[in-house]
Amino acid sequence: MTVCDVTVIGAGPYGMSVAAHLRAVKGLDVRVLGEPMSFWESKMPVGMLLRSPWAGSHLSDPEGVLTLDAYRKAISGQFGAPIPLNHFVGYGHWFQRQVVPDVDKRQVSRVESDSARFQLTLADGEKIKARRVVVAAGIGQFAWRPEPLRNLPPELVSHTSEHTDLSRFRGKQVAVVGAGQSALESAALLHEAGARAEVFARGPLVHWLWQRPLLHKWPIEPLLYAPPDVGPALISQIVARPNWYRRMPRQWQDKWGTRSIRAAGAGWLKPRVDPVPIVTGRSIVSAAPSGGRLSLKLDDGSERSVDHALLGTGYQVNISQYPFLDPKLLAAIRQIGGYPQLDDGFESSVTGLHFLGAPAAWSFGPLMRFVAGAEFASRAVARRIVRNN
Repeated sequence: MTVCDVTVIGAGPYGMSVAAHLRAVKGLDVRVLGEPMSFWESKMPVGMLLRSPWAGSHLSDPEGVLTLDAYRKAISGQFGAPIPLNHFVGYGHWFQRQVVPDVDKRQVSRVESDSARFQLTLADGEKIKARRVVVAAGIGQFAWRPEPLRNLPPELVSHTSEHTDLSRFRGKQVAVVGAGQSALESAALLHEAGARAEVFARGPLVHWLWQRPLLHKWPIEPLLYAPPDVGPALISQIVARPNWYRRMPRQWQDKWGTRSIRAAGAGWLKPRVDPVPIVTGRSIVSAAPSGGRLSLKLDDGSERSVDHALLGTGYQVNISQYPFLDPKLLAAIRQIGGYPQLDDGFESSVTGLHFLGAPAAWSFGPLMRFVAGAEFASRAVARRIVRNN
């Protein structure tokens, strides 16, 4: 049985960033488990461009030298923003080789706790004992499907996270459900691949993220918008400082959090979506297989018959969906609506158990839903572990 100080579950941007900071702590034995960048490689479509700006897409290391800029220089690349998915994945693997060359790609099947240590059981049966566990397992388990479109055959209904190549729908009629970046970019990629896409949005209109010339010029822009560019003017500055955000009244946090992540598409995407029909203010109330196709009924009584429904309906955090958390351990974690309640070291009510990424959003705000949050989170976890080591 392997024994270590800290085990990090997950090798995406958050897992690798926190590992980089923890491994800089002298004498700390840190293990990292997971397939590097697996969510980005296996759950996102070829041809995708990141909505996040360049400044909000760096992973974090203690010296701040393993940036996107450093990676671009290392490969003599010519890419810029919006960042192509393949280059971001390449950046993640490059970062991993620098800071976690010995990442263990095996999956964790169970995490249990006793009075002093955690016991992790890997998929092959090996066990690891650790004083602390950092869960940076991403959002793959949280894909959300609206009620009328659940429990239908996967050949008729799927989530955007289930595809890496949308060209498989060439010549097909596809209903895209949602009005955020994932839905809108999927609609564009479907159209460009030769599918007949149609977008269905519940809201009265589709929001686009435009940079207003007057607000996005120096010296005004840096006053209104923090570099990660999460949230509207001024609120962006609070969101980029999670310690400020968590000190605000809860009703402000909830309001600002919702406003900062509302469904919207990047302005640069709109010309690619313009050829795609968009139905706004309508919800799908029923869906059923019919002659090898999918029959949809909308809330205005109209109907559609399509080959497939693609759900760009996002993710809803619920840590009970992590299959590796032992039920007894899960029951000991204080939660609010599926989110763990975390202290300033990202530590849950179970001593030694930390959560990073989207599950930390209730405690630290919407920045945790983006790569940009890895810097703050990694430093906070490292400080806590050093203090209590």
